[in-house]
Amino acid sequence: MSEFVLELRAITKVFPGVKALDQVHFQLKAGEIHALMGENGAGKSTFIKVITGVHRPDEGEMYVNGTKVDFRNPNDAKKYGIAAIYQHVTCYPDLSVTENIFMGQEKINPATKRILWKEMHEEAQRLLNQLGANFGPKTQMGSLSVAQQQIVEIAKALSSEAKIIIMDEPTAALTKRESEELYLIAEQLRDNGVAIIFISHRFEDMYRLASRVTVFRDSRYIGTWGVREISTEALIVAMVGREVTQLYPKKEAVIGEELLRVEGLGQTGHFADISFRLRKGEILGLTGLVGAGRTEVCNALYGITQADRGSIFVRGTRRQIRSPQDALKLGIGLLPEDRQKQGLVLQWEIGRNITLPTLDKFSSKGWLNESKEREVSKTLAEKVRVKAKGIYDLASSLSGGNQQKIVFAKLLMADLNILILDEPTKGVDVGAKYAIYEIICELAKQGYGIILISSDMPEVIGMSDRIVVMREGRVTAEFDKREVTQEAILDASMNDSSAGLVAAGVAN
Repeated sequence: MSEFVLELRAITKVFPGVKALDQVHFQLKAGEIHALMGENGAGKSTFIKVITGVHRPDEGEMYVNGTKVDFRNPNDAKKYGIAAIYQHVTCYPDLSVTENIFMGQEKINPATKRILWKEMHEEAQRLLNQLGANFGPKTQMGSLSVAQQQIVEIAKALSSEAKIIIMDEPTAALTKRESEELYLIAEQLRDNGVAIIFISHRFEDMYRLASRVTVFRDSRYIGTWGVREISTEALIVAMVGREVTQLYPKKEAVIGEELLRVEGLGQTGHFADISFRLRKGEILGLTGLVGAGRTEVCNALYGITQADRGSIFVRGTRRQIRSPQDALKLGIGLLPEDRQKQGLVLQWEIGRNITLPTLDKFSSKGWLNESKEREVSKTLAEKVRVKAKGIYDLASSLSGGNQQKIVFAKLLMADLNILILDEPTKGVDVGAKYAIYEIICELAKQGYGIILISSDMPEVIGMSDRIVVMREGRVTAEFDKREVTQEAILDASMNDSSAGLVAAGVAN
């Protein structure tokens, strides 16, 4: 009997012009949570598809419980107890939880050929109870949160008696509380003998769950270590191939005149009495726990929603912002939190995504000057260092970090001087994060005023000149970068620390 429930030896997979996996190795033990890390483009997605039978490797061998296997399709992998749970849950939103769990494996009466709904609902309920779900089997899938939908995906895997589960960036779209609930489920599965490959960009996921970590870089296997045997610094070097000696490249900024001032801004049911300033060349961090109202405030500044009280001043003049078009005319741009749904047209090419907000610049009398559009979009894609074959590549074909760079390039197309960046590094790897930080710092150096919304405290502290903390729709503290600590931010995020406003010198 093999020591490993899953073993890959020298796996190579080649697509036209691209070697997606190059002599990759991997070993997984029963009852183990094994983290797999690497930058976007390291080969992790292809690795998953090889294990789950979507792709057949061109070279190498794969073993399940010591038996050599050759999966020709996903059903072959499923027969060996392998299942995958992806970051973006694919489900049938208009069907029930039970229907989603048993899709393709329905329980049918052999005599009457009728679906055994009672048995399926009971089995679904048993699986949901096992996973601590707070919803029932007849609940409509589309009414569930992302975290709850992932529980359904795990229940589906368990219904097929999966013994090897791949979790691909499962915490990327979850709150800290939801992530902790997922951790508990993963640990429960591990304790029941299920082996888990946990793919994540987040170091906290690895430290919280995994006993071992494997790193891929540039489609190659770099190494496997015990989580307690490798430092974060050494892990970063393994992932990016170089030392990131200073993850946050923020330098002293030349702060200029006031670009934006918010006074007593409020929106019933969402936030109240919000006041702050933003100056030219300044990065203003806006942080707090999920649900604090940060995104809601910025949506009001961008005209997606409207505040019902308070004032917004742009370059000293009071303004009414009723729509994103109003905001753009005033020089305000937004990088949304969900780049795929709100920031990009994924099935469009890179160039057209970049120029989309400003197509009028390239048109005359109803005719589009495509050569000029192509030239400008190519220049901007190069400026933000998008890694692609060319501007005709589809946005959907790029890694998360490169998709985010396209959204930055879109902002640079417009005549803006105030940028609102909502979780700009969410779901991207450490190398792409550094590249995005460099873009942000360069924009600040050019004189943009930047509002940086982030839940990542080291990121907020490392990148901001000043930090505003919100809790339950109100500002509870404001800090200068020279005096702020993670403990102070956490305290202001969790407690009504209005006294901290005085201590931090918010009186302007």
